[in-house]
Amino acid sequence: MGCSALLTNVVARPSAKASGLTREELVGGGRRLAGLVAEVRPKVLAVLGVSAYRTAFARPKAVVGPQADLVGGAPVWVLPNPSGLNAHWTLAGIAEELSRLREQVRPRAQE
Repeated sequence: MGCSALLTNVVARPSAKASGLTREELVGGGRRLAGLVAEVRPKVLAVLGVSAYRTAFARPKAVVGPQADLVGGAPVWVLPNPSGLNAHWTLAGIAEELSRLREQVRPRAQE
């Protein structure tokens, strides 16, 4: 069995804003991630940044949170990018999304 969650960016190189990444980089990063997920087999793929996810996986209407689609065989959870430029997401809001994800992947206690 694989790891609990794979939390990653779609593109490995840093950029000041998502608009600083090309469509080709995002789509290529999506293909790379799908292959990595199929190999590592996490319970969940968590992607930082809804704009990057929308472009990389051709899901223009995606929102933050769990997604209906699988990537590389794993369910996907999109998280807000924690960049300071993402001002409409407060630290508390980002922490809440991370808590929701943690509840999704936390092993359930045997009753």
